[in-house]
Amino acid sequence: MSDDHKATVRRFVEGYQTGHDVAVAESLLADDFVDHTPFGPLSPDRNGVLALFAMLFGAFPDFRADIDQQLCDGDTVVTRKTFYGTQRGEFMGIPPTGREVAFDVIDIVRVRDGQLVEHWNVVDAMALMTQLGALPTPA
Repeated sequence: MSDDHKATVRRFVEGYQTGHDVAVAESLLADDFVDHTPFGPLSPDRNGVLALFAMLFGAFPDFRADIDQQLCDGDTVVTRKTFYGTQRGEFMGIPPTGREVAFDVIDIVRVRDGQLVEHWNVVDAMALMTQLGALPTPA
């Protein structure tokens, strides 16, 4: 079962986060999906996830994710990945910079019946914002 759960998360990462196929997200995010770490003012549900990635895809048209590691414990999958993209559109009030970014994310996702039902994450937002020039480069 753990391989099935990891494959479900991998489909979401490859098909939606990298492939930008909204139909993949809509099929894999359960109707009762809960995001325990929603981004800013976005809703903690599937609509919030769709809105977040619409914003990311608009700002970084070449946005993609590489899975670095996946672990599974029961119905929970932990994925360590790196997001990449080139800023071509506005992002969080930052005008397009043309800069390439890479930032790390750890996602924890609970899977039920082949769908994502709960999500927690840790994002290296400082690395992202530093690469976009919104924060000074650490000494």
